[in-house]
Formats: sequence, structure tokens, C-alpha cells
Amino acid sequence: MQRKIAAISFLIVIVFCCTSFRFALATNTAPAIRDNLQQQQQNKLRTIVIDAGHGGKDIGARGKYSYEKNVALAIALKLQATLQQALPDVKIIMTRTTDIFDDPRIKANKANAAKGDLFICIHCNSAKPITHSEVTGYKTQTYYTGKGKKRKKHTRKVAVRRYWTTPNPAKGTETYIWAADRNDNKEVAMMENESLYMDSSLAQQLGDFDPGDPTRKMYYTLKTQQYFQRSANLARDVENEFIKIGRTSREARQRGVGIWVLQATAMPSILVETGFISNPEDEDYLNSTSGQQEICNAITNAVMNYKNNLETNSFQSFSQDSLQ
Repeated sequence: MQRKIAAISFLIVIVFCCTSFRFALATNTAPAIRDNLQQQQQNKLRTIVIDAGHGGKDIGARGKYSYEKNVALAIALKLQATLQQALPDVKIIMTRTTDIFDDPRIKANKANAAKGDLFICIHCNSAKPITHSEVTGYKTQTYYTGKGKKRKKHTRKVAVRRYWTTPNPAKGTETYIWAADRNDNKEVAMMENESLYMDSSLAQQLGDFDPGDPTRKMYYTLKTQQYFQRSANLARDVENEFIKIGRTSREARQRGVGIWVLQATAMPSILVETGFISNPEDEDYLNSTSGQQEICNAITNAVMNYKNNLETNSFQSFSQDSLQ
């Protein structure tokens, strides 16, 4: 019940902010910003940034015979070629094309400097082995109570256990967006990089407002909500495309930790966990040429649908708690 109340309260605040912002834009104080925002909402998909997770000294998750950094790079390179063929008018930028390590801040900076309209991060998932135990017998344990003359010796029987692990059966795909409670971080990323992705006219007009002016803050709140909706739509579409090709989908989700780069990129952003490298079946699939191409085809189909939704302004609306 508390979660529902919190969600409803959050939505009320967002509606109030958006309504207030629209009113501010409707006045004579900011007509140019209103016009430029409407134009930006009609932008085409011009640049996609693909990030192959990990790299170099950061190997990521381990399978029986492969590393996440290598699998992610192989899939990312195939995705670059697949997207370029399907969308020849869209520029595809890679954060890495070789086995190098970049700090997440560097990756975010590369994406922002490229003026990306969409950020797609490729990863592999992993699940820890399951620990089992059984009693193999008992032994006598000696222990003492009390001190000095009152010290007494006791014995008791304690179980002797054997421990072993088996592979975790977890398998399938997950597509993440940043958690809604990280929206403030996304707003900061947009404000810090506004000169890169905004047209000069709008950037100058926003610059006329004091940094603490509510109108400026509301612009970024509204823009962040817009990016959240677009990212959620794409994440859902990616998982739906995986389902179509027979993959086990663990659904589109929000995640607040481990995906800082999504919060630091000033654009709609998703992270695709393409499968569990810890699962023998998934690991074979992730390392196969046919499996990698299927993954790329599925993501490309979702991106093409995203592009159409962007051009027709027909994104589905998601509440903040509609993704896990």
C-alpha cells in the first residue's frame, strides 16, 4: 500500500510540474523555448551509440570457456553492421571496437560528445552457482561454561556437513533502463551536456534563465521523463523481439546499480543483457555466430519500431512503477 501511495504521489508531482511548465511556456516569458522544445520532440533518429560492455582488464562475467567482454564486443560489432544495413541514414558510433578498457565516465563522454540520440549497451548476465549441503555424520564437540572454580566441561554432538555447488539454471534475456529514482542524475547529465545535444538557439534561451530558475529545472524534468518513456518503450520492444525468436525473456526492468553509464548519457538509454554466460546452453548460444546474429536482428527490429514511434510520436506511456 505504501508503495502505491508513493507512486501516486510521485505521479501527482510530475503532473503538477509538467502542467506548471506548460503554463510557463505558454506565457510571453518563454515562447521561443516552447517552439524549440516542440521541434526537438519531432527530431529524427540520427545517431546511435553502441557500447560493448567491459573490455581490456575488465573481463566481466566468466563462462566455462568465454568472457563477457569478448562476447559483448562480438555482438556489438555485429549489431553495428546490422543496424547500418537496416538504417543507412543513421550514424552508428561505437564506444570501443577492440579489447580495450574505458572507465564508464569515458564511455558516457564518448556518447555525449557524439551527440547520440540513442544509447545501447551490450552485456551478458551471470548467476552465482547454487550451494548445496548435506549431513554426512556427527562429531563430539567439547565446550566449557563458567569461570574459575565454576568452570565446567561439556560435550555435544554437532553435524558434519558436506558442501558442493551446481550451475545456476538462470537463463534468458533482460533489458534495463535506469531506475526512476535516478532521474536526478539523468537531469544532471543533460544539463552538463546541453551545449552538445541542443541546438544553439534553445541552449542560448535556456542560458538566459538563472540556474535556479524553476522554468529551467522544469524543462529538464520534462525532458528526462520523455527520455524515460522512450527508453521504457524500446526496452519492452527488445524483450518482445527476443520472445518472438524463442528466447526466454526475463522482461524489461529498471535498475539502480551497476548501470551508471545509462544515467550519465544525455539521451534515451538501454542496457541489454543478451543471456546468461553462466548457463551452459546460453553460453553456447552467445558464442555462436547464428545466436549473435539473431540477437542483433531482434534488437534492430526493436530499434526500427522505436524510430517509427519517434517519427510519429506514438510511444506508449508507462508509469514509473510499471517496470520492475
